Amino acid sequence: MNQNNSYKHPHSAFKLEGVFYDRIGLSSLAKRLISKGEDYQVSLGVFIAQWIDSSPEISLQTSGSTGSPKTVLMSKQAMVNSAIATGKYFKLNPGNSALSCLPFEYIAAKMMFVRAYVLGLELDCILPSSNPFETVSKNYDFCAMVPLQLENSIDYLHHIKTLIVGGTKLSKALKYKLTKSPSTIYETFGMTETVSHIAVKNISKSSSFFEGLPSVSIEIDNRNCLKIYAPHLVSNPIQTNDIVKLNSSTSFEWIGRYDTIINSGGIKIAPEQLEQKLEGFIKERFFISSQKDNTLGEIVVIIIERSVPYETLNFEILEPRRRPKRIYYVDMFKETVSGKIKRQETFDLIKPE
Repeated sequence: MNQNNSYKHPHSAFKLEGVFYDRIGLSSLAKRLISKGEDYQVSLGVFIAQWIDSSPEISLQTSGSTGSPKTVLMSKQAMVNSAIATGKYFKLNPGNSALSCLPFEYIAAKMMFVRAYVLGLELDCILPSSNPFETVSKNYDFCAMVPLQLENSIDYLHHIKTLIVGGTKLSKALKYKLTKSPSTIYETFGMTETVSHIAVKNISKSSSFFEGLPSVSIEIDNRNCLKIYAPHLVSNPIQTNDIVKLNSSTSFEWIGRYDTIINSGGIKIAPEQLEQKLEGFIKERFFISSQKDNTLGEIVVIIIERSVPYETLNFEILEPRRRPKRIYYVDMFKETVSGKIKRQETFDLIKPE
């Protein structure tokens, strides 16, 4: 595979909407998109202009799902290295086709462009929507989506050879629907700070473990939280608040977030594990949280996206201490552009008892 491992020049096979652009052509395209394009094209134009400017770094915006959104300054060469690692793992070759159907304000779409630029892919960019294949009938070798888009595209997956999905956790119900998919589908693990994904899970093979991409190794700290070593992306290890169970030095099972752990009377409860057990039990979206309690310190509560309260809800499938002690209802959850629930912002909408 002849890869150009510099951000300064596009691969000779790179195409955008069927047209090859060199740096001068990309500069003209960026200006045209910014001045005359639709909103999603304006965002693409802004990113292209940043990508080809003289700076060796670029500003990236985090999603804000686990805290306040922030700006991260990232090396362009790290983004190139990430693209190369993805290309090696998924065996992407020059001339392969790729579809971008995500907003260019965030890392996932930006990296689709960078992969095409670096690996020589032929990239099409369409208006981000919850149902991208409403207007698309072509076949693609590679595509990235969020779970909502994937849910709405199940009948069209024969158009995609390899699909990566991220942004938020996949439900059991959606995974089940994908068991006979003609596409090879991978759930991704990563963040803006790791330049998109650093590990993937093969959903098509019902794998339980995320497998690190080339040059990525992992370990856990004394909290069982994931520590990522990715020297091709960042010089220092990245310490996360993601609780994991190690399978090897390069693979792991994701358990939950350390910063959401509930301590109820000395028992530590991972909300994500309770949510997994309650999947299918409640048809609407919901999440587990906590509130202060004079006796137990914290108690488990559940927030459901529903305007009319249930008459009864029975949580007997959970151990007594882990059962929600309060039920709250919100008409519509706050969420990121990728569909992640903004838990704290949503919880702030209610008035705890």
